[in-house]
Amino acid sequence: MIRSMKKIRFWMGSLLLLLITLPATAQHTVGFFGGGGMANGRFEPTQETKPIWGVITFGASWRYYSPQRVVGGVGADLEFIQRGFQVATNTSRVDDEKDYLYYTRRVNSLSLPIVWQPHTYMFNHHLRLYGEAGITLSYNLSSEYEMERLGADGEKTTEKGDYSFSTVRDNRWGYGLCAGGGLALLVKQFEVVARVRYYFGYSDILKNRNKHYDTVEGFMLTPLRSPLDNLTITIGLSYRFNKEGFESWKPRRKREKNREVFEYVQ
Repeated sequence: MIRSMKKIRFWMGSLLLLLITLPATAQHTVGFFGGGGMANGRFEPTQETKPIWGVITFGASWRYYSPQRVVGGVGADLEFIQRGFQVATNTSRVDDEKDYLYYTRRVNSLSLPIVWQPHTYMFNHHLRLYGEAGITLSYNLSSEYEMERLGADGEKTTEKGDYSFSTVRDNRWGYGLCAGGGLALLVKQFEVVARVRYYFGYSDILKNRNKHYDTVEGFMLTPLRSPLDNLTITIGLSYRFNKEGFESWKPRRKREKNREVFEYVQ
C-alpha cells in the first residue's frame, strides 16, 4: 500500500508540473479535489450484494473552457479511487438476510476520467453550474478482502488480509463511463467546486469463468460479468490561469438594418 501511494504522488506531481507549463493566456484551470462515496459490483448471474459506503477518492484535475456554448469545457482527472463489492456467500443456506455472510473486496485504483463539461454562468459570473460526461480508464494497484464465517460456537468471525492478484483470474486494467454534475463558486482566480459523479464500469474485475473456471475459489466461480460502479461526492479548489475570467457564450445580437425609402418616379 505504501508503494502504491508513492506511485500516486509521483503521477499527480508529474501531471501538475505539465499543466503549470501551459500558456497562461488560455482558459485553463488546475486543481485538487477529495471526497468519498459508495462502491458496488454488478454480477451476472445476479448475486445478493450490498454497497460499500465510506470509500474515498482524491486527485488532481485539469480543464480547458471554450467560449462556445456547445463545447463548454473538456479536461481530465488523475485520481485515486477506492472501488469494490460485497457479496453474500450463503444465500442458499439461510432464509433471513440478517444471517447472510459477506465476502468483501476493496480495490485501490488509479483512474483517468476524460470528460466533457457543458456549463452555464449565474449571478454575474460568480457561480457556474455544469454537467459532465466522459470515459474512464483505470489500473488496479492493490486490494484487500474480508471474509465472514461462522465459528464453532455459532458466532460470526471475520478473516482479513491482502488480496493477491492473479494474471489468469483478475483484471488489472479497467474502463467505463462516468456522468455527473456540480457547481463552482468563482472567487477572483479561484473556483471552489462541489461535484457528484457516477462511475459505470464496463470491464470485469474477474475474468470470464468459461476461460478460467478452475482458477477461482468458491462463489467466485459463478460470475460471467463483474463490473464495478462508484458514486462519489467531492469538493475541490481550482486555479484559473487567466485574470480576466472565462468568456461565456453570448447570443449574437441582431443587427438593426436601416431602412431607406426610395421613390420611383414613373
